[in-house]
Amino acid sequence: MKKIVIAGTGSGVGKTTITLGIMAALQQKGLSVQPFKVGPDYIDTAYQTKVTGRASRNLDSFLIQNDDVLNYLFEKEAEKADISIIEGVMGLYDGLGIDKDNCSTASVAKKIDAPVILVIDGKATSTSVAAIVKGFVEFDPDLNLAGVILNRIASDNHYGLVKASIERYTDIPVLGYLGKNAMVSLPSRQLGLVPEGEIDNLSAMITDLGQTLTQTIDLDKLIELATDDTYQGADQRRSKLQAYYKPVKQSTTVAYALDEAFHFYYQDNLELMAEKGVTLIPFSPMNDDVLPEADLYYIGGGYPEEFAEELAANQGIKSGLLAKSKAGVPIYAECGGLMYLGESLEVNEKSYEMVGVFKGISRMTSGLKRFGYCQAQATTATTLAPAKTVIYGHEFHHSIFETTETPIMTLEKWRDGEMIKTWQGGYLKNNTYASYLHVHFFQHPELLDWFLSRSRVER
Repeated sequence: MKKIVIAGTGSGVGKTTITLGIMAALQQKGLSVQPFKVGPDYIDTAYQTKVTGRASRNLDSFLIQNDDVLNYLFEKEAEKADISIIEGVMGLYDGLGIDKDNCSTASVAKKIDAPVILVIDGKATSTSVAAIVKGFVEFDPDLNLAGVILNRIASDNHYGLVKASIERYTDIPVLGYLGKNAMVSLPSRQLGLVPEGEIDNLSAMITDLGQTLTQTIDLDKLIELATDDTYQGADQRRSKLQAYYKPVKQSTTVAYALDEAFHFYYQDNLELMAEKGVTLIPFSPMNDDVLPEADLYYIGGGYPEEFAEELAANQGIKSGLLAKSKAGVPIYAECGGLMYLGESLEVNEKSYEMVGVFKGISRMTSGLKRFGYCQAQATTATTLAPAKTVIYGHEFHHSIFETTETPIMTLEKWRDGEMIKTWQGGYLKNNTYASYLHVHFFQHPELLDWFLSRSRVER
């Protein structure tokens, strides 16, 4: 199976646009493309899924700290396609702290043994780009930096100058470029890109981009550089990971919120539940009239603030969830799910009534309140894990939850061996547990088992 990482010198260099264009261009050549995203991002994966028709997966070495598990999650999907394209996160060597091998794109590329194509913003530069490339190559000799793609190139003459300088002063080939007038402008909001489902004509935009890159990037060279090694194989790796796939002992149904307001889920989380024998039922807090019957309920993150009016108006789903919570039926909510389960959500100084499981108001803020990886421990057993279990996750939100509820969780942010911040969060009422923390179930085999077992606790 062929694989290659598309990385950037930093955020904002056009890495996402070029990655999506390459995926489209390779498909136009008749190849099946499996997309991946380094890091915890939900929105880029949705774009990639839209473009390729294959569910994109996250490769995150903080959320999943076992390398065998990380490689298995990669290989089990990569084996099904002609080529895997892995989009990096931030700059190539940027990760958690200043350790270049701590959760960076470079570290993940080395873990899965994939070559890297570096995207560089070439605007208003020429020979200086060669110094950038040389620095990135020499910074980590163990990394296979296999090629360069230039972005925001002004003309063919400009491209010729930059390409010649890189190939004169380094041994790294330049695969091509994207012109400054060919950039697709993908709209953004507070958590990054606007979800693909809210953009008209996205498919046409990406198709055109793929056709453009077919003319300006040497795709045959890119395919040649993509490694095609012989692997241990996902089936053999899976044999070591049977604890994750232990089937549920009795019929279990999980209903999960899925619509424009709630769609931040890791595909591997949902598929793990299904493979364990769980029946998954999607429901829409915005559009459905009646809450489906289920043993457990799962409300992921998303953009409840963008659809607060519709969520507030749907009394059927709100009253259904409140009744389930009062009856002790397990409910697990992350980030946007926490905002939804509070009493109200305030957006632009207007208040919207939410479910009301937890006393409190969610207020949108002008800047990020929490951002990045953290670890958490609850003082008591929750719907997600036993007491004192260390859970690894990430927070990324532009809101605060003002509440009189007592937090049950201590969260810590560590960087370069030092704890740099600690705070309290997470709330438990009846058998409903909600926090701002996003979690990947593959971090530990017993995590999902505990959650699913809550449906069998006597209430």
